[in-house]
Amino acid sequence: MAHPLSHWEDSVEALPRETIVDVLESRLREDILTGRHPAGSYLPPERTLADGYGVTRTTLKHAFGRLMQAGLLETRHGVGTRVRDYLRLGGADLLPMLIRHSPDWIGEVFEVRRHIGALIAGRAAVRATDRQRAELRALLTAVGVAADADAVQLADVDVHRALARATGNRVYVLLTNTLFNAYLPVRSALRGPFTDAVAARGRLEPVIDAVEAGDEAGARRAAEHYLTVTERIMLEGLA
Repeated sequence: MAHPLSHWEDSVEALPRETIVDVLESRLREDILTGRHPAGSYLPPERTLADGYGVTRTTLKHAFGRLMQAGLLETRHGVGTRVRDYLRLGGADLLPMLIRHSPDWIGEVFEVRRHIGALIAGRAAVRATDRQRAELRALLTAVGVAADADAVQLADVDVHRALARATGNRVYVLLTNTLFNAYLPVRSALRGPFTDAVAARGRLEPVIDAVEAGDEAGARRAAEHYLTVTERIMLEGLA
């Protein structure tokens, strides 16, 4: 006897991977980020816009809802839908979308990563508990034995998240999460520093050594060096 969910599962698998709302959302997002619909401008009336994109107003409303949630649109009752000035009013949660739209953002994310990462390492050297130092050493070991470049990269991320936690400052944790969330969706293009697990561990080890020693200045220097070197390797891979 067939499983009662088998027919439903077959129908789910048969659905297209991208719906018309997905396509329209992508088109609208592209038109906003490229300036076809400039920041601060009002979009044409819904009926005009729907006709222009060849969709129903219902589909348009669904796409609008997603872009409002993403922080790119805002609706004023009785006035219309306006493109939000995301560079002036938006938050770092927009970064993953912006990076997917344009790789130019990667360099700016890396600049912030370098400075924030050095500051976090220094704070961790001063504030880490014995338990946190032991955790950092264990996570560093995991980098060196990870199975492939993707696993090494994710193990490296775990070390940096642990460093942020070791500062005792939750804002550093959230900033670290934001920076990693920004470029992890495109991490397959940034695997250069992680193709050799042992080398990756060796590059990161001076940071952990300095944190374990409670050397704030040394941890900052080691982290800045590590982040600069890995950034260069990743950008060379992109080039």
